[in-house]
Amino acid sequence: MRETLPATGYGLELDGRSLGLEDVVAVARGEAGECVLSGAAAERVEEANRLKRELIASERPIYGVTTGFGDSAHRQISPARTAELQKNILRFLGNGIGPLAPPEVVRATMLLRANCMARGNSGVRRELVELLLAFVNHDVLPPIPERGSCGASGDLVPLSYLGSALTGHGEVLHRGEWRPVGEVLEELGLAPLELEAKEGLAITNGTSFMSAFAALAVWDAGELAFVCDLCTAMASEALLGNRAHFHPFIHENKPHPGQVESARVIRGLLEGSGLSTEIDQVLSGDGLGGRGYRELERNIQDKYSIRCAPHVNGVLRDTLGWVRRWVEVEMNSSDDNPLFDAEGRAVHSGGNFYGGHIVQAMDSLKVALASVADLMDRQLELVVDEKFNNGLTPNLIPFFDPEGPQAGLHHGFKGMQLACSSLVAEACKLSSPVSVHSRSTEAHNQDKVSMGTIAARDARTIVELAQNVAAIHLIAVCQALDLRGTQSMAPRTREAHRLVRERVPFLDADRRMEEDIRRVVEMIKARELSRALGYQDASA
Repeated sequence: MRETLPATGYGLELDGRSLGLEDVVAVARGEAGECVLSGAAAERVEEANRLKRELIASERPIYGVTTGFGDSAHRQISPARTAELQKNILRFLGNGIGPLAPPEVVRATMLLRANCMARGNSGVRRELVELLLAFVNHDVLPPIPERGSCGASGDLVPLSYLGSALTGHGEVLHRGEWRPVGEVLEELGLAPLELEAKEGLAITNGTSFMSAFAALAVWDAGELAFVCDLCTAMASEALLGNRAHFHPFIHENKPHPGQVESARVIRGLLEGSGLSTEIDQVLSGDGLGGRGYRELERNIQDKYSIRCAPHVNGVLRDTLGWVRRWVEVEMNSSDDNPLFDAEGRAVHSGGNFYGGHIVQAMDSLKVALASVADLMDRQLELVVDEKFNNGLTPNLIPFFDPEGPQAGLHHGFKGMQLACSSLVAEACKLSSPVSVHSRSTEAHNQDKVSMGTIAARDARTIVELAQNVAAIHLIAVCQALDLRGTQSMAPRTREAHRLVRERVPFLDADRRMEEDIRRVVEMIKARELSRALGYQDASA
């Protein structure tokens, strides 16, 4: 629930039910105000906690509270041992490996874990949720290794590192420096948490880590859907293409919403172009003139990577629609176990920690993203290849005097196309579904697991690869359009060209271009292109 609350200075109230994708991204990327627990949510949290304590006092077996975890659920302990049990879950799960999750993922993870508990069914204390939000508000970031979760009983291993930090163990990243968490908390006037029954399990037994990756991937993929349409429009201009391929009549007669929208966006971007034109505008003559055959000066159909771009990018747009809904449902769920029903005065054991919807969503998003990255790479090949680029220079080198001293020395975008092809190959490799690779683990208690965390991490990586593919494409088509003549571009694509040229100069001789790519990737991540050209998020 994104609000501006000037009276309190708070930017976001958590109620466990209405957190939006925009909220998560704003917090993850440091663009939100202070986060607080709503009053109604606080009451629900406290009521469930009271119920938990009553049930513990009755000495009934409650999974993970007065019993062991996983296949040890048949071993009951006394109420006096419940707090120590919660400390141990953080200890035996502390075996994550791999690179540390980036700060934006850690921020999103903490926010989502707090929002799950704010729903009011986890049985934790209000103080736990508020300490989590204090970590978010003060940007106290635990080190969370990316690898170690099967995504079944939630993200147990990664989230145990969050629990360790909340209880005052280990180091955290704060203000750019790794420091002991106890030292940081003392400096902030906070105290580490002393766990009580269920709280260690409530921290670890959920899908917040995979959902953090998923939320950020969906958000960034929404911008990529627009950028792909922009790349198509600019490639159509660079290749002197036929914008009639994007006529509404065609796409309204195969009315997949994403395809229709993609064609509409491309056609709107090309409005007023003197380079990508209706084919009837450029074909000369009045037919064959009595002849039996003639060679047309322009091909009446562009290659598939241009002509069928809405059919490819439309799949991404449509995928984003349902994927976003699934991710937002997951973000606003009680995704741990067991759950306390304060109204019904009961505790329920189940499997809401299972990441099945996240893995299916991310596997589908991966495939759609990899296909779009491949589309942009195929368009790039047409633009740089003198056999297909309708009179542009080979590899988009500048026009050199064939008798001059620079003739034959430069190779322009040859290396860029090589790099782009490599990025797409990696994206395609990572697009293989992870959901079908379930493994039986934890003594056959977790005998069917989701693998949602791996799928979400892969989706994040494919997003990053596709952003770099799009950046290379945009730099190349701007070069091509400089060679072709920007005065004939459509007004909107000319504005996109101007934005890129503010960061990347014309290639007048061979040079290293990794910094150019980085600058344009930053533009894409910041959504500068869609905002400047007046287009909304494709996932909305």
